[in-house]
Amino acid sequence: MHYIFKAIIASILVFSIASCGGGKEKGKLGDKKVQLEKLKNQQKKLSEQIEKLEEEISVLDPSTKKAKLVSIETIDGESFSHYIDLQGKIDAKNVAYVAPRGMAGVVKALYVKKGDVVRKGQILAKLDDAVARQQVAAIVQQTDVLRTQLNLAKTALQRQQNLWDNNIGTEMQVIKAKADVEALSSQLRGVEAQVRMAKEQQNFSNIIADISGTIDQVNVRVGETFTGMSAGGPQISIVNTSVLKLLVNVPETYLDKVSVGTPLVITLPEGNNGKINTTVSVVSKLIDPSSRTFYIEANVPSDPSLRANQIAKVQIQDYSRPEAITIPVNTLQNDQQGKYVMVAVTENNKMVARKKRINVGQLYEDRLEVKAGLDKGDQLIIQGFENLYDGQLISKSEG
Repeated sequence: MHYIFKAIIASILVFSIASCGGGKEKGKLGDKKVQLEKLKNQQKKLSEQIEKLEEEISVLDPSTKKAKLVSIETIDGESFSHYIDLQGKIDAKNVAYVAPRGMAGVVKALYVKKGDVVRKGQILAKLDDAVARQQVAAIVQQTDVLRTQLNLAKTALQRQQNLWDNNIGTEMQVIKAKADVEALSSQLRGVEAQVRMAKEQQNFSNIIADISGTIDQVNVRVGETFTGMSAGGPQISIVNTSVLKLLVNVPETYLDKVSVGTPLVITLPEGNNGKINTTVSVVSKLIDPSSRTFYIEANVPSDPSLRANQIAKVQIQDYSRPEAITIPVNTLQNDQQGKYVMVAVTENNKMVARKKRINVGQLYEDRLEVKAGLDKGDQLIIQGFENLYDGQLISKSEG
């Protein structure tokens, strides 16, 4: 039958080409294009009619049926989740921006460089303390003078007390000597307090590490003024990577889908240990007006291979169904009645293809959730489903 229709098409083409002879003689290119377009349309219609007749004949005459080879997947329930795919970065929870404990000053010595490991309380740099040293020296000198005067006053008091005990002198002399000792003692205590304060101020010239960790930035040199911060950021910073966190900027369209406790998966670049499952620990209450995003944080287990500011792929789970039916998205087909898939069923001891209408849900990567229309155990045709018609004879591929 197929050959008969091919002969018909050939005859029509010969007749049509022959009829174009006059057009050639006329030499009108436009007429030829019109005639060519008519032939193409006729050929298309004939091809469609041939395919339809072949399909009808195969249905009416079982002897002409040939089973089409297909691959099949048995439908089963499985956990299905949908994720918001974003990019984030690993950051340290403990970051210290080192600042002078007193006034800013000129750096006289720098004891660390970027990458050095330091401990809490370690001296990182030394500021110019010449003025503070002079103040300490002056107050210490004053203390020495007062201490000498106090020793003399105590000696005088002792002598007056001895004379008074031997009924020599007056009681007023003893009282005055005691008052002199007490006044000098009070002055000495005050000056000693000033010495302690001056030495503490002098000690402020030592720049101290507030936390243990690794020196991340050193943006100051000897001879420059150390204020803690500069136009380019912190002059000295320390990062402690023993406690890490994930930072992600999330588009505001997902504001109602992300909250504290939302599960997420962190995928790190090659060289790190696979994926990390964690949950959202912080959700910002502010929307960035320029990027229209809000930031979230999640705790990350400590890992020596992780680095602050390391980029990571982030999958934020916004939908989950424990027992879902899913199909490869490429098996979904559409016609005038809606969405459907082709399944394999056994009828009269023969395997045939049947259409199954389905309602779909979420799509993630190459898996599509099916809300209704398929049941566990259905045989989904995943390869060879193209151009299958309802009731067509099929056979299962061994591959």
